[in-house]
Amino acid sequence: MGGSTPPRDGTAGLKHGFGWLAALGVILVVAGLVGLVHTAVATLTTMVLFGWLLLIGGAVSLLQAVQARHSNFFWLAVIVAALNIAAGVVVLRTPAAAAEALTMFAALLFLTGGLFRLVGSMVVRGPQFGVTLLQGVLGLLLGILVLATWPGSSQYVIGTFLSLTLLFDGLGLIATGYGGRRIVGMVSDRLTDPGNTGPDAKPVQPE
Repeated sequence: MGGSTPPRDGTAGLKHGFGWLAALGVILVVAGLVGLVHTAVATLTTMVLFGWLLLIGGAVSLLQAVQARHSNFFWLAVIVAALNIAAGVVVLRTPAAAAEALTMFAALLFLTGGLFRLVGSMVVRGPQFGVTLLQGVLGLLLGILVLATWPGSSQYVIGTFLSLTLLFDGLGLIATGYGGRRIVGMVSDRLTDPGNTGPDAKPVQPE
């Protein structure tokens, strides 16, 4: 009757979707590798994208505030939207200076986070003592390294972090897409051969 057609069509669609997921992962990996080679360009690109996100997000927030102008938080929403728009304009006009400020902020976060982890690991001494202590030391060293070479470090720090994020996210998508296609293929084979109940199943001999 053709009752096996819908499952076959469904599994084919799933395999196609996982294939696109893996292809997106390849694109992200390539973008991450290119960014690691050209960190200065990646940093400026990141700041431009960040500026546009602030600008567009502020404009959308302002539009939503105007539509809800009778609410109690109207002026607060307008102020927040205006600040986002102003920050977006500043970042787009001076991306290099914005990268320097953001790099300084990131270095301070590394320092404070590393210090808290280091002190916390020494005080608590829990089951994750070694891991927390190592994270604290690495955070402190990274923050000191970025600050010691600032503002020159602002040309590569943000771009490096973004490129590494793209690289690892892409590898994760490739693994998910490849694994998903394999699982869907196994399910599809089982659906098209319902008599096979296991890898060691043998055909029934006629009496």
